[in-house]
Amino acid sequence: MNRRKSVLFVTIIILVTVLGGFFVYPNVPGFSWLSNRMPWRLGLDLVGGAHLVYHIDTSKVPQTDLSSTLSGLRDVIEKRVNLFGVSEPQVTVSQTGSDYYLIVELAGVKDISQAISDIGQTPYLDFRTVQANASGTPSFIPTDLTGKYLQSAQMDFDQQTGMPYVLLTFNSDGAKIFETLTGQNVGKEIATFIDGNLMEVATVQEKISGGQARITSPNFTQQQVRDLVQQFNAGALPAPITLQSQQTVGASLGSDSLKESLIAGVIATLVIMLFMILYYRFFGVLASIALVVYIVLSLVIFKIFVTMSEAGIAGFLLSIGMAVDANILIFERTKEEMKRGLSRAAAIKEGFRRAWPSIRDSNVSTMLTTIILFYFTSSFIKGLALTLFLGVAVSMFTAITVTRNLMVVFVRDRESSANN
Repeated sequence: MNRRKSVLFVTIIILVTVLGGFFVYPNVPGFSWLSNRMPWRLGLDLVGGAHLVYHIDTSKVPQTDLSSTLSGLRDVIEKRVNLFGVSEPQVTVSQTGSDYYLIVELAGVKDISQAISDIGQTPYLDFRTVQANASGTPSFIPTDLTGKYLQSAQMDFDQQTGMPYVLLTFNSDGAKIFETLTGQNVGKEIATFIDGNLMEVATVQEKISGGQARITSPNFTQQQVRDLVQQFNAGALPAPITLQSQQTVGASLGSDSLKESLIAGVIATLVIMLFMILYYRFFGVLASIALVVYIVLSLVIFKIFVTMSEAGIAGFLLSIGMAVDANILIFERTKEEMKRGLSRAAAIKEGFRRAWPSIRDSNVSTMLTTIILFYFTSSFIKGLALTLFLGVAVSMFTAITVTRNLMVVFVRDRESSANN
């Protein structure tokens, strides 16, 4: 019964591996509907694009709100560039001394100047109270109400004048701040600023509840209001940013690197398989089959969930060598059990049982290391950590499950033939 289950399992794995191979290899004749269903997502270093560095102005951000402001800024920019059709943008925040920088990597971007322009057009919204000084020139005092609390924006029209205006709706926190702000300034003026430019000065007639505010201007056209609404809904920046540097990566350089990495991966895989077959003979053949299954399953997972970079490919190639480690432990342990006089079937079962603790501990320690690397390093190292983590997880499945079922199926067949 166990052998029948193993035969069924091996059959399913082989079918899944064949279909997975067609899925991961692009433009397969007759199977393009499968391979092209989901294109590979490649990083900036492979397909080219833009590397942008923005300086974040945190001078007006309270220290207690700094972490949430930086996190919100990163989320807004990710949302913003996604609207431009950029696949898997890499947006990170870094700190140098007391300065904070936003690093934006846009892979595959053709019109870099337009992308820079669009990101820069994301408006920074804030409200300020108005105070008159001795000279009669008004002073504008920043408040806690900024675009970070904006939930949505829409275009509406004044019922009396027919002029278009922007209707803002704040989230629950923003609604409370707005209600307090208007309650404390009844009969006084509050100014609305976008990107540091004065848009409107309005006199507060009464405390406003409900979390809605209007931005009006006698010079507004419908197109201007429509553009503002679109930009606000894409995300109003919780802090101003200024472009500091721009670098471009050519697609030809990335293509050459990708080809070299693939060639290195194929050569490494063939050398590993040759070593396993020469040293372990029949067991090495089974290990090579399991290795092919591992590679295809890993590539399927990468194609679905991961944006591949040079570092990610390096992590995957590293995991190929580690995938064979488990088989070596199993085979060596099985050989020892056979020397003790156990039959092949019993030696295989005992070899897996005794090798499992070592396999488990070594792989878990590697996975813990990759988790630490992923959460506490830069985006370059994160790519390596992610693919290595996924690769080790898949290798545990193929080494223990696939290899074991292959040995149950084929080793018993050899024993039966010998007895006959």
